[in-house]
Amino acid sequence: RRLACGDVEGRLEAIFGRVRAIQAKSGRFDMLLCVGNFFGSTSEAEWAEYRAGAKKAPIPTYVLGANNPDTLSFFPDVSGCELAENITYLGRRGVYSGCSGLQIAYLSGTEAQQQPEPAHCFSAKDVTELKTSLLATPNFRGVDILLTSPWPRDVGTFANSSGEIDTKKCGSKLVADLAASLKPRYHFAALEKTYYERLPYRNHMVLQETPQHVTRFIALADVGNTSKKKYLYAFSIMPMSSMDPAELVKQPQDVTENPYRKLRKEAPKSKAPLSAEEEPACQFFFDLNKHQGRKRPSDGRERGDSQPKQAKKPPQPTGPCWFCLASPEVEKHLVVSIGTHCYLALAKGGLSPDHVLILPIGHYQSVVDLSSEVLEEVTKYKAALKEFFRSKGKRYVLFERNYRSQHLQLQVIPVPLDLCTSEDIKEAFITQAQEQQIELLEIPEHSDLAQVAQPGVPYFYVELDTGEKLFHRIRGRFPLQFGREVLASEALLAQPQRADWRQCAAQRPE
Repeated sequence: RRLACGDVEGRLEAIFGRVRAIQAKSGRFDMLLCVGNFFGSTSEAEWAEYRAGAKKAPIPTYVLGANNPDTLSFFPDVSGCELAENITYLGRRGVYSGCSGLQIAYLSGTEAQQQPEPAHCFSAKDVTELKTSLLATPNFRGVDILLTSPWPRDVGTFANSSGEIDTKKCGSKLVADLAASLKPRYHFAALEKTYYERLPYRNHMVLQETPQHVTRFIALADVGNTSKKKYLYAFSIMPMSSMDPAELVKQPQDVTENPYRKLRKEAPKSKAPLSAEEEPACQFFFDLNKHQGRKRPSDGRERGDSQPKQAKKPPQPTGPCWFCLASPEVEKHLVVSIGTHCYLALAKGGLSPDHVLILPIGHYQSVVDLSSEVLEEVTKYKAALKEFFRSKGKRYVLFERNYRSQHLQLQVIPVPLDLCTSEDIKEAFITQAQEQQIELLEIPEHSDLAQVAQPGVPYFYVELDTGEKLFHRIRGRFPLQFGREVLASEALLAQPQRADWRQCAAQRPE
């Protein structure tokens, strides 16, 4: 049983008095972990009694180092030391291992903004050395607890609101990098004078990595604050080294995506995509016979001079279909381009004037039902649209809703490059999905949709022009306009009135 607290700022009697009261009511705790500013600029008189032994902390207390030059004098040894009976300074950075096997990683100070870094700051080198010392451990799975004074940058991504704190601007990128690498089960921070308990987040990529434990980030307010914000947090934790592996990796119902996964992806990232200015302009009509890369034969052998397979005949619709090209119901005035197996049409109630649909000429319900020939042509249309929209300074978002629909419609919506990044688009989809309790998972970039969805299974699917894909297996009710609602939201196109296509459908010309 442990306690963690935020900025003490020299209010030693306040924090230790509170600890005594809790122990009297709830029983003994093993330790108190202090993040943020333990000392204040006027701590000297009160601290002298503890340092002299006249007063004693009621519980083993572990503190981080200075976050400003005013309190440096309270920490005589950067490697850590006992400051007074029952009060220990952990040190500049390192790992504290208790006799139970509990691992507590810690990093003192705030992120340096200059070189050489001041004594109360940490640098990228400090973070790298702390990461290296742990990641080199055989079978490293993470640490039990991480203590830092600053918040990690972007910790609020995909999460519940952090109140008045803007996590895209507040906090340390180096701390975010450290948390992403060390995968703590609990991460405590302070300095922002507020309490924020983030929803737990995953430490693995679903469908790509073995399931791992979740992380709970908790920011604590300052001791004795007048707003009565929570500054002391009680929790029980068993060292992960002693836990049953299956119990350790259990995922709570409210788990979210990892807020730092962009950091995780940046390391192996290769060449960045060309900007709109660097990419060549192109016309709207494309040669769909243009070579787009070799397709692996479905029988696993080189085709050589063998005869090509006969195209699989698509199933016939059970009734009138608005999207079969041969149907009298199709809106032919919206058709832009016709290929061998697919065609391109403007959306009747588009989110923008260049919102288009990729549709099979024959009757197919979803992407996973397509024959190899049709799928190949869909891929060519996608590549052509990506090239075209990039030449216009836009990136596309593609989505499919295989639910309460009978003919495949791949919705392709362009979004201006200067409006938002692909990461912003992905974040908007995941955030809105979580708000509506929709589990939207990322699937491997080079995986086929058919690997995660069987024909006849309802699903919702998003693809970004970076190749990243999000997938939801529909098991009950699903909002029909979900894809449009996300893209029309204030976070992206800011056209909420166009979320329902029926409210913006153009009239058919006479």
